[in-house]
Amino acid sequence: MPLCNPSELRERLPPGVRLLGLDVGTKTIGMALSDTRLRIASPLDTIHRTKFKDDMAALNAAIDKHGVGGLVVGLPLRLDGDDGPRTQSVRQFAKNVLAARDLPLALWDERMSTLAVERGMIAADLTRKRRAEIIDRAAAAYILQGFLDATSPRG
Repeated sequence: MPLCNPSELRERLPPGVRLLGLDVGTKTIGMALSDTRLRIASPLDTIHRTKFKDDMAALNAAIDKHGVGGLVVGLPLRLDGDDGPRTQSVRQFAKNVLAARDLPLALWDERMSTLAVERGMIAADLTRKRRAEIIDRAAAAYILQGFLDATSPRG
């Protein structure tokens, strides 16, 4: 299935499925899961990247286990909105995922998501060690929640 316009992703989903949000980094992939009503995003897990085949196996396991019907992948645009080297890498990752799994997928602007999540964790007085353990999945939840809020039929 091709990349979707974010506003069309909800229309392509059958009732009762969840969305899986991804924060794709060079070393890890943070994962977050929506509820079946597509209102709330929760951190799920972190994949420590190796080969794409292994990364995709972990993604497929999460997709199958949680009844995922679509993917929201964070797109790391530059602050001015242009593509950078990381943006191209994430676009290629999304294309590879689509080639391996037939699910609707939308790219979502993730500028400043990790920074925002980290600031919240610092404000909550989490240790560096704890922040490092959960930052990727928390950033994925931040990205997915932004998508859910912006595309909600309630506005």
